[in-house]
Amino acid sequence: MIKIGITGGIGSGKTTVCEIFKLFKIPVFHADIEAKYLQDNDLIVKNKIIERFGVEVYSSEGNLDRKKIAALIFNDKNALTAMNEIIHPAVRNRFLQWIEDYLTVPYILYEAAILFESGYSSDFNLNILVLADEKLRIERVIKRDNLTEDIIMLRINNQMADSDKIKKANFIIENNADSLLIPQILKIDQLIRENGKTW
Repeated sequence: MIKIGITGGIGSGKTTVCEIFKLFKIPVFHADIEAKYLQDNDLIVKNKIIERFGVEVYSSEGNLDRKKIAALIFNDKNALTAMNEIIHPAVRNRFLQWIEDYLTVPYILYEAAILFESGYSSDFNLNILVLADEKLRIERVIKRDNLTEDIIMLRINNQMADSDKIKKANFIIENNADSLLIPQILKIDQLIRENGKTW
């Protein structure tokens, strides 16, 4: 079974791409969704976050206040690093448990927003990068998350530049307004299945 990382900057549409892969019966591990689950439900993770950022980053219901934590970590690289050091090992452990259920499939996808930044891309046989024009990405995130352009740009600037990600990716999927996703995904799926034993 081949392990494949898939990533893309905020608003690139990597989740949409993953949903298409699922139509081809490819299991997808959503690292960012798992991270949110752990932040709200894993006592070890929660205690580490509280120890580093204070109890005020959690609501009275025990859920992480994501707007509050975002304001902290996206304005302070040390805080962002500290948060990643708490979350990434816990997500990795969840992934290692999850993958045990899919040992017989041709390949699986590990979706993560900061796959290359975290250094975990080297854990995978291949990596896919989803790209979209910055203006379109901003429009998508404004519509989806109701954030201001300044906040979105702050998050974009905290991620690795697309030009650097391209150098690390084995496959690139273009997801602009005029892009046809399914033909691109079908081609990649076919290549992976045909060359699986050689990757």
